[in-house]
Amino acid sequence: MTRLAMICLFAWFILFGAAASASAATTVQVVGTEPAGENITLGRNQNFYLRLQYQSDQPVHIWARPYYQGEPADAGNNPSRVYPAGSGEALGWFFLFKPGDRVDEVRITAGDGSLAGTSVVATYPVQIIGGDAPAVSQNTPDWVSRLGAQDKAARQAAYAQQMNTPVSAGDVGLFNGFMLTMLAIGMAGFAAPAWGLWRWQGGWRMAAAVPAIIMGFVVLRIIVDTQRDPTSHNLWPFEILMAGALSAAIMGGLKLARKYFGEDASS
Repeated sequence: MTRLAMICLFAWFILFGAAASASAATTVQVVGTEPAGENITLGRNQNFYLRLQYQSDQPVHIWARPYYQGEPADAGNNPSRVYPAGSGEALGWFFLFKPGDRVDEVRITAGDGSLAGTSVVATYPVQIIGGDAPAVSQNTPDWVSRLGAQDKAARQAAYAQQMNTPVSAGDVGLFNGFMLTMLAIGMAGFAAPAWGLWRWQGGWRMAAAVPAIIMGFVVLRIIVDTQRDPTSHNLWPFEILMAGALSAAIMGGLKLARKYFGEDASS
């Protein structure tokens, strides 16, 4: 076995060993659901809640993800706050996007959110179908509101802590560098095709006109639309940025093509 192969094999052992260790360190059990039962029809936009009990030797995220016939169901599921080490309760939930969508299994995953550090720690078999009728109003178990309130309070506390944490010089420099890079990309979207139209000849000039037309169309559309509805392009800087990135990419490709075919080539 070559040295490179041994290194790769060792890396795989570390990766899967870490995942197995994280899985073994966290256990989760479903102790209740809302609605309750094994065969459930959800109303339109109705959530399916799972009451979870967990045991973990380290802080952990916990998610409940619905599946049907081994594939992820067409559904939205809960985000997860960080649950403290030890034992406690967690709230999982999901909703189906369309009537007729089905679920036959809920997989409970736990970990840090990374591919190697997150694994399935429990499964819950249940037959669920999305209905078209409005959800029937009924008494919701107290654990749904209690655990939901705990999650909300934890998210608010985490947000307050984040807002009160002083911004480091490194973060400021990183943000400023990112913004300057985005500004440069947007400017390149205008400058690069203008340079190509000025310097290039023949088919190359016609090719440079393509990104120039794209940028002109984006700017003109923003101007016209905002005259009719000032709120229609609240994110116009990002629209220009995306168009500028496309324009710069096209011009970069044309520049490489000119080097490949020769500066004097024309089409």
